[in-house]
Amino acid sequence: MSRTSRVRTTLLALPAALLLALIPSSASAYPNPGTVTGSTVVHDPTMIRTSAGRYLLYGTGGGLGYKTSTDRIAFSAGSDAVTAKPGWWSSYATEAWAPDISFHGGKYLMYYAVSTFGSNKSAIGLAASTTGLPGSWTDYGTVYTSTASSDYNAIDPNLFVDGDGKWWLSFGSWWTGLKVIQIDPGTGKQLSSNPTRYSIASRPTGTKAVEAPYIVKRNGYYYLFASYDTCCAGTSSTYKVKVGRATSVTGPYYDKNGVSMMNNGGTPVLESHGRYIGPGGQSIMSDSDGDLIVYHYYDGNDNGTPKLGINLLNWSSGWPVAY
Repeated sequence: MSRTSRVRTTLLALPAALLLALIPSSASAYPNPGTVTGSTVVHDPTMIRTSAGRYLLYGTGGGLGYKTSTDRIAFSAGSDAVTAKPGWWSSYATEAWAPDISFHGGKYLMYYAVSTFGSNKSAIGLAASTTGLPGSWTDYGTVYTSTASSDYNAIDPNLFVDGDGKWWLSFGSWWTGLKVIQIDPGTGKQLSSNPTRYSIASRPTGTKAVEAPYIVKRNGYYYLFASYDTCCAGTSSTYKVKVGRATSVTGPYYDKNGVSMMNNGGTPVLESHGRYIGPGGQSIMSDSDGDLIVYHYYDGNDNGTPKLGINLLNWSSGWPVAY
């Protein structure tokens, strides 16, 4: 067992009260990303592990950039998920953003966004594959859209499947914040019998900068992770990851201090420290050794290049703590 593994195993065994005492009190003490090597330049990563133990990772750019690993450390790049871009993309942009990969009903699903920076003329698309590998994806067109007159932005999708078999898609960026809609498991698109678009997080005063929702359920609570503040500005990025929890998937979500995520709430999970600037664009993945938070940060030692970050999460305090 490596030194890192021993440290992580020890932390997992700590009682909640002691673990809370170890939680950083300032951004300067947030954990560094775990070791990754090889092809690690990425933005908005989403990752899954196949039944054979192979990690598949996709991210923003082109036809959704692809990387793979067998040990979660050494990553190599391959072809984009999509080589022949669907014709409908041209109504919104020429490349895809912020994919979300999952496995349901014997196939891999990937929701993704097509948009341009700063615009809410956007669309969420859906593709499916039996292998999850580049070149194997069949596109099923748009799932949800927004226009310049909308008060929301249809990007940064995340599929959540509840224990009762209901499917939900969260999404959103800036404007009036993060939303969630119910999905028909048969089509992967909005359930026709429930047209409601629920609001789950917003920043009604000051900056509108909240995006990239990701929902998981742990210990009876729904946890909403989100990226706050400004991404995509290299070493000037102020991105950070925060979380709130709720007893219903549609909210209301509150942070550790009881502040609503509809009113700028959110408990910090990751923030800038040292060379690791602006962590965000996060996804959560369950692996054999626990839950992972997978994200990008801007490397202050490499001209702000966006790189892959992976940390484990400890839930024993009732709130996710990265380590």
